[in-house]
Amino acid sequence: MRWWRGLDNTPVDWRGGVVTIGFFDGVHVGHRKIIGRAVERATALGLPLLVLTFDPHPGEVLRPGSHPALLTTLQFKTELLAAIGVDALCVQPFTLEFSEVPADEFVAKILVETLRARVVVVGQNFSYGHRALGRIDTLVRSGAQHGFEVDAMPLLRDDHQAGPDSTPVVSSTHIRAQVAEGDVAGAAQGLGRLHRVEGVVVHGDARGRTIGFPTANLQVTPWAAIPADGVYAGYACWSGRRQPAAISIGTNPTFAGRERRVEAFLLDFDGDLYGEYMAFEFVALLRPTLKFNSVEELVSQMTLDVGATRTATTAT
Repeated sequence: MRWWRGLDNTPVDWRGGVVTIGFFDGVHVGHRKIIGRAVERATALGLPLLVLTFDPHPGEVLRPGSHPALLTTLQFKTELLAAIGVDALCVQPFTLEFSEVPADEFVAKILVETLRARVVVVGQNFSYGHRALGRIDTLVRSGAQHGFEVDAMPLLRDDHQAGPDSTPVVSSTHIRAQVAEGDVAGAAQGLGRLHRVEGVVVHGDARGRTIGFPTANLQVTPWAAIPADGVYAGYACWSGRRQPAAISIGTNPTFAGRERRVEAFLLDFDGDLYGEYMAFEFVALLRPTLKFNSVEELVSQMTLDVGATRTATTAT
């Protein structure tokens, strides 16, 4: 997939086609419905498809210090978009100046003058322009005025989270909340894949090696959506490999730890992983973080965790 930074750098051959717009954190099943529709429209019309996204998250610019946890790095987002048929991605830097562009100017300068959009595919809750004053109805009117079509997709609802009164919309916000609560299985339903965190393997206390359970200690990428403290069944992925792993998140209270860490014991693996860029994928929460009275109790529980991990990953 071809991608570039900045709307002004959009190549001529990627203008004049179908455009879809969003931050698309997680590229969850709701996002895929919208983007899939854009792929269909572009294919049927014989037009190029361009996805417009932003970096950093608008929340960090508009409310400094309140950056939401991210479900995907920009690189992984790019890979997910490519996998569902997107051929071109424009990453527009989201700045305070960009946030102050009025809705009508957003349409005139970006959609019409820069991208020359023929069709704009978005979700029904799409908003744009300064203070998000642009909505679907204003976009439809602008499209009629400027000669582009607006295809507004109904929001996808999560049947797995149906309640007595309503079924929630699949959203990045809802999935982040599930991850924060440790409900990685629920998050996987909305994502359409396993939630993952990424980073470089760094040196830890090396205590795990002395008790027979050496771990890969991950220095997680900034703003990553890290699940709640606990022990999880999952996978470690690096350099084209995918190995079942028991993943621990927490401060290691048995050894009076204070630093919150994300580390994993890789099943059936023996090797040096320091410096590797790795992703941990989460299948299921096995148990909460516990403080044990002795190293022997900890080792006994970790043995059970490994067995539970083997069972959970075999099932997936």
